[in-house]
Amino acid sequence: MPHSGFSGSLRSPKIDVAIDMGNPFLNRTVDGFLKIGAVGACKVAAEETFECLHRGDVSKHKVEHALKNMCKEGAYWGTVAGVYVGMVYGVERVRGRSDWKNAMIGGALSGALISGASNNHKDKIIKDAITAGAVATAVEFINYLT
Repeated sequence: MPHSGFSGSLRSPKIDVAIDMGNPFLNRTVDGFLKIGAVGACKVAAEETFECLHRGDVSKHKVEHALKNMCKEGAYWGTVAGVYVGMVYGVERVRGRSDWKNAMIGGALSGALISGASNNHKDKIIKDAITAGAVATAVEFINYLT
């Protein structure tokens, strides 16, 4: 029976959260979902705060709208990150190697899957797969530099 747990620590400026779902694939996927989902929610919070300050008014309706957008964007960003992290992990396990090619393949598969789930046409799915693979590869190369 899988064991689930949650633990975290705060060291300035890094936040570490460990998720134990009993399976490395699930651990990484849920971790990616939570971390990037929080980034998406914070992005919307910053945008909505700016709009309220810029217009000079705050209402119950605007706060509810902001919270709804935070949840929606957080869930979307988290889902995309979870799919990508899961794909990269799966490719790594299948290939038996940990290198930049995993990011390229995982990015391309994730881009195609997410684009296909959005009911896009074949040409758009291919473009999204190429773009996601290229971006993931570029990020991987930049990580190697730092």
